[in-house]
Amino acid sequence: MRSREYDLEFRERAARKRDWGTILLVVAGLLWGWCAVLLMTEYSVETRSGFEKECAARLFTDGGTANEGVYAGDFCADERDWPEALAVLGLSIPVALVGTALFTTGSVSRRMSGHAQAMRELDRLAERRAKESEESGRSQG
Repeated sequence: MRSREYDLEFRERAARKRDWGTILLVVAGLLWGWCAVLLMTEYSVETRSGFEKECAARLFTDGGTANEGVYAGDFCADERDWPEALAVLGLSIPVALVGTALFTTGSVSRRMSGHAQAMRELDRLAERRAKESEESGRSQG
């Protein structure tokens, strides 16, 4: 009975690992989404005079307000700078790696535990059939 309790506890730990991995992968996905928003959406900034100026998306501009805004005096380049987006992307990488490792470890552990249980059941059935055939052989002989 102890091995059954241990196996159930092992599966619960594996499920918790898998769940934490899933949570970390969702967090990494949110960070990737945030990075995409920072790079692909237009935005507006307030100028020194108090007016709002529309700025082009950081990723889709070749020489527009996002890159050359400082020279024009409108602060678009300072509002969404490349280091911020790259920092978000860089933070997502270890989160995704740890999440993937936990998810994979938890999933494989649960599957292996289920496989081991199935093998034990098959061994029990084989032993029972061998025992029954042995007993039927004695009774016929």
